[in-house]
Amino acid sequence: MAKDININVHHVTRVEGHGNILVNVSKGTIEKIEWQVPEAPRFFEAMIRGRHYSEVARIVSRICGICSVGHTLASVKASEDALGIQISEQSFKLRSLLKHAENYDSHIVHVLFLAAPDLLGAPSVFPLVPTHGEVVKCALRLKRFGHEWGSIIGGRTTHPTRVVPGGFTDVPTEQELRTLRKRITDEMLPDLNTALEVLLSLAGKFPKFERQTEYMALHSDKEYGLYDGVIQTVMPDGTKEKYKVSDYRKCTNEYVDRRSTAKWAKNKMGSYMAGALARVNNNFDQLHPEAKKVAGLLGMKPLCFNPYLNSVAQVVEVVHSVHEGLRLIDELLAAGIKREPLVKPTRFGSGTGAVEVPRGILYHHYSYDKDGMCTGGDCIIPTNENHANIQHDFEKLVPELLKADKSEKEMELALEMLVRAYDPCISCSTHYLDVKFTR
Repeated sequence: MAKDININVHHVTRVEGHGNILVNVSKGTIEKIEWQVPEAPRFFEAMIRGRHYSEVARIVSRICGICSVGHTLASVKASEDALGIQISEQSFKLRSLLKHAENYDSHIVHVLFLAAPDLLGAPSVFPLVPTHGEVVKCALRLKRFGHEWGSIIGGRTTHPTRVVPGGFTDVPTEQELRTLRKRITDEMLPDLNTALEVLLSLAGKFPKFERQTEYMALHSDKEYGLYDGVIQTVMPDGTKEKYKVSDYRKCTNEYVDRRSTAKWAKNKMGSYMAGALARVNNNFDQLHPEAKKVAGLLGMKPLCFNPYLNSVAQVVEVVHSVHEGLRLIDELLAAGIKREPLVKPTRFGSGTGAVEVPRGILYHHYSYDKDGMCTGGDCIIPTNENHANIQHDFEKLVPELLKADKSEKEMELALEMLVRAYDPCISCSTHYLDVKFTR
């Protein structure tokens, strides 16, 4: 039946930042489908010019209050690459442990507080307090634990203070690590198992939708790539291609789209996806056995082309990070935790760092002069990379919803859920445009 649809969602809820959804259908004919980003650019790349290398990570961690660990780690890695610094094995493991804490923390918030209400027919988590009070309490305990985990390693989990170029200014004590390990096994794992039971009961409520795309993530031969690795993409036919981190511009290919104040990105196809689903599709075999077990229970296996299941991939990664966190704690305790002097620069030049943050692969690039002062920087944010993919998902999803004769409200919810599935950090994704005026 030919119908008129007018969807104008001004600022999608339960995401960070401002994004709009616009769909116009007149007598069954699609006139407009747009994912719009109206956020203003924030000029972080300009703020770091003229700053000493010891200051840069502190500044760019403020790009995001959710992924500030990831921005700190990407920043110090880029600075260390530019300065010829090789960190110790202990610092590497501590940073990996901190990265797992951030992924765990953010995924818990997204899955249990932002995505789950859609599956339960609620507008937010607050109406669930009287109906699912114990589950909400469990979710709050899990969230609080993630914050405390990150603070033990990083000094604080929002804008960490201990991670600097060359290593750590301070490290957790042996007793703090032993207490953290005990709390994971005695407190957090029982709560996580409760949450998993709830999520398993809701697994069938995720929308059925697929669109084949390219998936980009870090990949390491040693482990499931989060803190370190090379850039890897996997195509719909399963073929994979690797890029050096220093060649990140060759595979991100940022460009400007009129619908967005944030730049878009693409590689081999018209768009690519970054995030938990991209990581699972690239690195499934390297997941911890317990995470693979949960993936099986949730029906997730590569290659998965349903973007709504990015939330399921996040659940799988939560389990992975918990068990990998335990492994890293055991290895740090076995080696003996100790204060180490910071590794000093051996040169001054340009360098690139990449880590996986909850929303996908993050790139930082800096150049330094002979005095260690920053002369320029470049940051490419995961949500920035996902905007084009969201738009292309919309363009496939809307005709399918029309064919299924969905109502306007049903279509609006499906589109909002799709955006939320990407767990976007929209404010962070804005990237300054270099505008030249021709007179």
